[in-house]
Amino acid sequence: MIIDQLVEAIKVKRNPTVVGLDTTYEFLPPTIQRLCNSPADIAVQITDYNRRLIDGLKDIVPAVKVQSAYYEMYGWDGMRAFAETLDYAKACGLITIADVKRNDIGATAKAYAQAYLSGFTVNFNDFRINDDNFKNGVYDPNKGEYVFRPQLVRYFNCDFMTVNGYLGSDGVMPFVDACRENDKGIFILVKTSNPSSDDFQDLNLRGNTGTVYRRMAKFVHEWGSDLKGTSGFSPIGAVVGATRPEQGAELRHAFPSMFFLIPGFGAQGARASDVRGFFRDGEGGIVNNSRGIISAWQKKYYQGMTAVNAAIAAATDMRNDLRIALDL
Repeated sequence: MIIDQLVEAIKVKRNPTVVGLDTTYEFLPPTIQRLCNSPADIAVQITDYNRRLIDGLKDIVPAVKVQSAYYEMYGWDGMRAFAETLDYAKACGLITIADVKRNDIGATAKAYAQAYLSGFTVNFNDFRINDDNFKNGVYDPNKGEYVFRPQLVRYFNCDFMTVNGYLGSDGVMPFVDACRENDKGIFILVKTSNPSSDDFQDLNLRGNTGTVYRRMAKFVHEWGSDLKGTSGFSPIGAVVGATRPEQGAELRHAFPSMFFLIPGFGAQGARASDVRGFFRDGEGGIVNNSRGIISAWQKKYYQGMTAVNAAIAAATDMRNDLRIALDL
């Protein structure tokens, strides 16, 4: 199962880090920025920079997370960069997470699941051609012609995607079903890293039976309870912010088989010591760092290095800090 592959990749590299490729024009080094004269140029340079980052980081980290918002802002050129980044990361042997936070119900949720997890089938059976030189069809001797067959199409090469489950189970089950049928995974928002998440996620339920985020975690556990891999974890996981160490420890104790995607490290203020309680014997989570790695060249500590070397140094420092904190 894909969750077992993620757990194993973390063990092999002794590093529960996922690099967030939230790459924008502002995070490109000045020498690259000068090559950009249009949004299309920016998208091309982002793709190239991401590839060089992946080449430098692939032996250090087990996974990358690509946040679609930073690519959507550059239009269809940006979405091509998004897709090509995922493709390249997969080709380099990394686990890929599409950070898209999709949220809808019914048929629309199913369409989002098809976009990022299962793909969709285009049935070309109604389109025929009698040209014997046409090689893409299948020759049907009964019809005496070439006939197109159903084709599975997948545009985004991701192993996991992020999902906002606060619309309820009918907005989540299409994603869960796609995971079950295609060996994929999802991370559902439970307790997010932003300060104002308390406004809603920390509200007490009627009868003082717990908080909203705790109830959401219970649903996540139930949705993924029949999909556990040999690692003991389910590919139906939870997003729990590193800036919430007490809640992270609480949820780990309550749901030992739940795998966490843990944002908030670095730029948002969390450190390795803050995530210790999110793990079970050093397992059960992966910690995201985006700006702290891809734009490390902007930091005084890494000045004098190339942008890629600064990213490598920052990722190595984070890995070493996590190894110490988690006794890996």
